[in-house]
Amino acid sequence: MRRDADTLRRWAGFGVHAFTASGSVCGLLATLEVLGGRFEAAFAWLFLALVIDGVDGSIARAVSVETSLPRFSGERLDLVVDYVTYVFVPVLALLGGGFLSGTGGVVVGALILLSALYHFSDSESKADDYCFVGFPAVWNLVAFSIFAWGLSGAAAKIICLALVALTFVPMHWIHPMRVRRWFTLNVAVAAVGLGVGVWVLVTGFPGGLPARLILAGVWAYFLALAVVWRLVEAER
Repeated sequence: MRRDADTLRRWAGFGVHAFTASGSVCGLLATLEVLGGRFEAAFAWLFLALVIDGVDGSIARAVSVETSLPRFSGERLDLVVDYVTYVFVPVLALLGGGFLSGTGGVVVGALILLSALYHFSDSESKADDYCFVGFPAVWNLVAFSIFAWGLSGAAAKIICLALVALTFVPMHWIHPMRVRRWFTLNVAVAAVGLGVGVWVLVTGFPGGLPARLILAGVWAYFLALAVVWRLVEAER
């Protein structure tokens, strides 16, 4: 009986890891869509990868995957998949969409890739309160917003360079699903942003004025929290 339970837990662990790994397939399909110039479809695959990444951790903890498969690192797997879907493919989309054009655009894209590697490799990139320390390399969301806003190449480069610089600034950027303070509000704002994002994907790039304004408001909210978070925590 015990052996059967252990076997079941191992298979459940393999299932969770396979679910996480499926994000890489989303990255491949998104890449094919980028190469074909079908950017809404590309971001739809990246959105699916974001959903997978958002829920796989909870499932892994529920089935105690670290205990059932101690040799297999779900954290490493997650980092590899995240780098593909959060960083590499979004940069490719910005290049393919003409937002990062010319030699300057390639340089900015390279800086994004390198700064994200720094963040992914930093053993202190997450604080005890589950905030990310430094800009958290969510370039999938950045690239999507640039497409949705229909920005000029110059504006896109300025935004990307600013966020690359913020990777190395020890501001605390909240994880809306992990940080407990103002949890309901944080999740609500993130949900509004994702909902508007889905609407933009359905209607096509660039988004309408209301969608663009809402997305700007969502970014402003999380940026403001990053700016004042230390002051907020100091009041506790």
